[in-house]
Amino acid sequence: MKLVSTLFLAIALFVGITAAPVIAGPTDPLFVNLLTDEAHRANMALSFSKGQLEKGHPLTIFLNDRGVMLASKANAAKFADHQKMLTELMGKGAVVLICTMCAEHYGVKTTDYLAGMKPATELAGAALFKDNTKTMTW
Repeated sequence: MKLVSTLFLAIALFVGITAAPVIAGPTDPLFVNLLTDEAHRANMALSFSKGQLEKGHPLTIFLNDRGVMLASKANAAKFADHQKMLTELMGKGAVVLICTMCAEHYGVKTTDYLAGMKPATELAGAALFKDNTKTMTW
C-alpha cells in the first residue's frame, strides 16, 4: 500500500513539474468585471486595463453593481479621473458595457451614460465567452 501511495505521489509531482503554466497569449482578450465605485479599487482596475490594452489585448470593461456609478454623467465631479480614463480607453478601442439592471437599481439612466458606453445585454456574454478570454474582477 505504501508503494502505491509513493508511486501516485511521484506521478503527481512529475505532472505538476512538467505541466506548462497557463499564460495569456499576446493578443488574448481581457474581460474586466468592475463592480466597485470605491475610487482606489476602480483606479487599479482601469490602470491595469489600460496597460493590457496598450500591450495589444482587446479589452472589454463590464461595469456592474456599484461600478455603474462610474458611467453616470451625474457623478462627473466625484469620478472625473475615472470617466476621463474610461473615455480614453474607449477612444483606443476598448468596449465599456453597463449592466442595465444594476444601472436601474442605482438610478443611473440610459441617457446619463457617458458617450460610447453600451448596455451589456447580450454583448457581455459574447465578450466573456470569446475564445482565450482572460478575466479579472475588481
